[in-house]
Amino acid sequence: MPREDRMTWKPNYFLKIIQLLDDYLKCFIVGADNVSSKQMQQIRMSLCRKAVVLMGKNAMTRKAIRGHLENSPALEKLLPRIRGNVGFVFTKEDLTEIRDLLLANKVPAATRAGAITPCGVTVPAQNTGLDPEKTFFFQALGIITKISRGAIEILSDAQLIKTGDKVGASEATLLTMLNISPFSSGLVIQQVFDNGSIYNPEVLDITEETLYSRFLEGVRNVASVCPQIHYPTVASVPHSIIDGYKRVLALSVETDDTFLLAEKVKAFLADPSAFVAAAPVAAATTAAPAAAAAAPAKDEAKEESEGGEADAQRGLGD
Repeated sequence: MPREDRMTWKPNYFLKIIQLLDDYLKCFIVGADNVSSKQMQQIRMSLCRKAVVLMGKNAMTRKAIRGHLENSPALEKLLPRIRGNVGFVFTKEDLTEIRDLLLANKVPAATRAGAITPCGVTVPAQNTGLDPEKTFFFQALGIITKISRGAIEILSDAQLIKTGDKVGASEATLLTMLNISPFSSGLVIQQVFDNGSIYNPEVLDITEETLYSRFLEGVRNVASVCPQIHYPTVASVPHSIIDGYKRVLALSVETDDTFLLAEKVKAFLADPSAFVAAAPVAAATTAAPAAAAAAPAKDEAKEESEGGEADAQRGLGD
């Protein structure tokens, strides 16, 4: 299929992005650094019928969004985020599901000199299998080695690159020689646009259990603070009622005034031994049927044992 010329492709791109912004209320702004065309094709195939990937020049994207702000003012929040090599992933499905599909399509990537590392890189202790003449290479990077069985052996784990550092030529060459690919390439979610709101992708990691635990924590804080400042709330009223009951009960115990719920407490304080004696009686009542059931079983076992000995003696006499 012949490629469209610039005069045709440009208006079609504007129409396409405007249509997608109108049809989809949710999208990801994704970074596409170091993503090959083959990998992009695989990502599009995995998202088929679930999401639409749109890449384009930032200037054209901003121009299309600005021209559509009159109809959708909320799209203005996207403009500051369109920087660098970015694109859009539009969807109507659950955002967490699409996020997981994007993560599943990441592939290991070799280290390139000059790249900024998204994570630290540590070289593990191992026998590298490299010839001894490359020892100076490890010494220049501060990695302790020795010669073992005619090959270079790294004696202990060594942090080669820290998060956010720029990869040097020596570090990149060493990782290539050790066949270590610490990084990955794929579409990286930078921002989430959802029904006019924009937020960081970390919000997608918040589950219902997290919200529930945070809500309970807030309720506990309210319930503990309100009684101290004498400000009743729905969370603190049950605790205030219990505290009031404890005070009334304590007052009833110290005076002759009484009420129904205080009678048992007063009875216990007057004669604690009556409550202590009730527990063994209940235990004995429960244990009696069990003992009665065990007695016949013991007698039967004794009879079987005696019968077995008599049969053995008759067998010997025969």
